[in-house]
Amino acid sequence: MKKSVLLLVTGLLSLISYGQTGSEILEEANWLENWTNFNPAKEEYKKADKILLGLITDNTTLSNRHTYLLKGIVYVTNNATLTIEPGTVIRGDYETSGTLVITKGAKIISEGTHLNPIVFTSDKERSLKKPGDWGGIILLGDAPINTFGGVGGVDLGLQSKFSIYGGENAESSSGILKYVRIEYSGRSMSSDKKLSGILFAGVGNKTIIENIQVSHAGDDSFEFYGGNIKVNNLVSYKATDDDFDFTKGTQSIINNSLAIRSPYASGNDSPRAIEIDSYDQIKNFDPSKNKTNVKANNLTLVNMQDNDQGLVKEAIYLEKDSYLNLINGNIYGFRDFIVVNDIFILEELEEFVKLKDVRISHCKNDFSLNFDNEIHDLPVENYNYSMHNVRVTDDKIDDFFINPKLKYTPDFRHISVMNDINNIVGR
Repeated sequence: MKKSVLLLVTGLLSLISYGQTGSEILEEANWLENWTNFNPAKEEYKKADKILLGLITDNTTLSNRHTYLLKGIVYVTNNATLTIEPGTVIRGDYETSGTLVITKGAKIISEGTHLNPIVFTSDKERSLKKPGDWGGIILLGDAPINTFGGVGGVDLGLQSKFSIYGGENAESSSGILKYVRIEYSGRSMSSDKKLSGILFAGVGNKTIIENIQVSHAGDDSFEFYGGNIKVNNLVSYKATDDDFDFTKGTQSIINNSLAIRSPYASGNDSPRAIEIDSYDQIKNFDPSKNKTNVKANNLTLVNMQDNDQGLVKEAIYLEKDSYLNLINGNIYGFRDFIVVNDIFILEELEEFVKLKDVRISHCKNDFSLNFDNEIHDLPVENYNYSMHNVRVTDDKIDDFFINPKLKYTPDFRHISVMNDINNIVGR
C-alpha cells in the first residue's frame, strides 16, 4: 500500500512540473526567478576594462573576469565562433552605437545560467540609462526567407558584405543563446532606422534560443526576418515598439513567453505585443515561398496600465495572408485582443487565426478589423468561443495573474494554475 501511495504522489508531482489539467500548463516553479531583472536601472555593473572593436575573425572567448565595452559595430565573421562565459557583462557604447553582428556562417555561444545570466546593457551611469542607449544584437543565418532570390540584406547601417542573410538551410545553426539579458538597446543607426533588442534574420531551427529577456528596447524587443526558428522562454519588458515582430516568411514556434507593456513606455509607431506580416513591401515578396506562420504555445501578453488617450493598442496585429496559431494564451488589458487587416467575414478570420485555450481579460474588444487605417469591430456572433475554449472576462489584474507586481520578481502565470496545483490530492 505504501508503495502504491508513493507511486501516486510521484506521478502527481510529475504532472505538476510537466503536465496539463484541462487547458492549464502546470509549473510548480515561477520560471522568471533568479535570471530576470525588472528594475535594471538599479543594477550596478562593473566598469568596462576591455574593448570589443571591429572584426572578430577567429574563435574568441569573452571571460566573466572582465567587463567589455562594445564599441561601434563589431562583426563576427569568417565562420568564427564567439563564446561568452556565464556571468559576463557587455556594455554597449552610446557614442558609437555599439552593436554585435553574428554574420552568416559565424556563431555565438552565449550560454549563461539561471544564477549567472549574461548581460548586455548600456554603458551610461545607471541613473542616466534609457531606451536606445546602444545598438543591439543581430544574428544572420542561411535559413529560407520569402524574398525573390531567397536572400536579403539588413538595412541598418551595416557594411553590405556583412549584412547578407537567407538561404536554403532551414536546419542551420547560428549557435546558442541561453539565459541572456539585453537592456536599453535600440539606438538609431540612421535617421529612420532603429535596431531591435535582438534581430534574428534567416536563422535556422538548430539555433538554441532560450531564456532571453529584452528590457526597455528603443524599438522592437525581438524581431524575426524569415528563417525557421524555435524559441523558448522569451521576456519582453516595456518595449518602445513591438515586443515580438515576425515578417518575411518566418516559420516560428514560440513557447512559454511573456510580453509586459506599459502605455507610457510605448512610442508613436502603433506598438503592439505581437505584429505578424509576410512582407514589408509586396514588390519584394516571392509568392512561391512561405508566408509568415507563427505557432505560439503558452503565451502571456499583458498591458500593465489603462490609458484613455489612445496609448493602449491591440495585443496582436495580423496582416492578411499571415498565420497565427495560439494555444494556451493569457491576454490582459489591451484595447483589442487581435486586429486583422482586410478581413471581412468570420470564415476568413478562422482561416488565418486559430485559437485554443485562450483567456482574454480587460480588453475593450475581442476581434477587430483594420480597414482604411481605421479600427472596426469585427462581427463574430457566430464564433464558437466554447468550442475553441476562448474565455472572456473583465477580471482585475490581481485576480488574473498569480503576482503581477514588479517590485520583485513577478509571476504572470494565470491564477488558476496555482489553484489547480493547490487542489491536487496529496499536497
